[in-house]
Amino acid sequence: MRTPDNSGARLSGAQPDGPTTLRTLLTDKLGWLGLRSAQILLALGLVAVIVFVLVQVKLVVIPVLIALILASALSPVIGWLRRRGLSAMLSTWVTLLTAIVVFGGIITLIVLAVENQWNDLATSASDGIDELSTYLTEGPLGIDAAQIEAARNAGVDFLTSSQFGSGALAGVSVATEIITGAVLVVVILFFFLKDGDVIWKFFLRPFKGERLQRGRRIGTTTVRVLGGYVRGTAIVAFVDAAAIGIGLTILGVPLALPLAVIIFLTAFIPLIGATIAGILAALVALVANGWVVALIVVGIVVLVNQLEGNFLQPVVMAQSLKLHPLVILVALTAGTIVAGIIGAVLAVPIAAVGWAIVKTWNAPPALKDRPQLA
Repeated sequence: MRTPDNSGARLSGAQPDGPTTLRTLLTDKLGWLGLRSAQILLALGLVAVIVFVLVQVKLVVIPVLIALILASALSPVIGWLRRRGLSAMLSTWVTLLTAIVVFGGIITLIVLAVENQWNDLATSASDGIDELSTYLTEGPLGIDAAQIEAARNAGVDFLTSSQFGSGALAGVSVATEIITGAVLVVVILFFFLKDGDVIWKFFLRPFKGERLQRGRRIGTTTVRVLGGYVRGTAIVAFVDAAAIGIGLTILGVPLALPLAVIIFLTAFIPLIGATIAGILAALVALVANGWVVALIVVGIVVLVNQLEGNFLQPVVMAQSLKLHPLVILVALTAGTIVAGIIGAVLAVPIAAVGWAIVKTWNAPPALKDRPQLA
């Protein structure tokens, strides 16, 4: 006697006749969808718990991340000194002290040059906002004053909110945290520069074979992407600040130096940083020089940003930052919500490293076949 063939029913997705069992409930289309949904929810819940825990200890996490980024940026210097015969300890001290002197000297010169102009800059920006609001309400556009005031209040509320202001100067306690964090950054940076490779090898001890090679690729990729991002961003920021600052000086816009400093600093926040700096420069030009010069300033900012995005960044950043603008915007938003201004600065390089790790998770066959160095 021939038994009925249910292969057609299986191929079509229909269930064979008979009692419904737990296996059929979990393996049909609805059961498969339910299992995948539960797995996704479990993964999201785990990520949320990890982020929550990291936020609670951000006084340690943020210095570690900053030290890792700085160590990656300074890794070529360490490597160059070691290849010249210097010991790991001496190379670390030379690199660390040189970095502190250079960065400290630059910051000191900037502060001394612009410390007496910040109040004038704030006043000019506020006057520019008032003049722009007057034009929008009384000019040909005829926008309702209540709408302008609501938008302005929303911006002020966001800038003074706990989410955005958590990384800014907000009082004595925050100042204490910044000092503590700065000390931790220097200490952690010292050990990363001196024993970074040894520390990573320690974490890779439990792994063998392909997993060990994957761990090595992750370490190499992280240092390469973070170092390239910091060095490339610094170069791009300097070029932007110099070009726009020279343009402001030629146009006779006051406070050109502090504006150039702000342009340099905000360049470390992709997309929105250049926009904020450009708006501020245009507002100052509007108050001091009128509408024509303000529009020229906007044109200069747009032109510099276009040259940066189309010519400078592809050459300087190379493989360090290849993210879609939407991904950058989402990362900036998430970083700002989680850790304020510091989160906005760190979010993009972290996202870039994450994407680079995903791409190198499985090495190409050509790399797998190559002999690995011990």
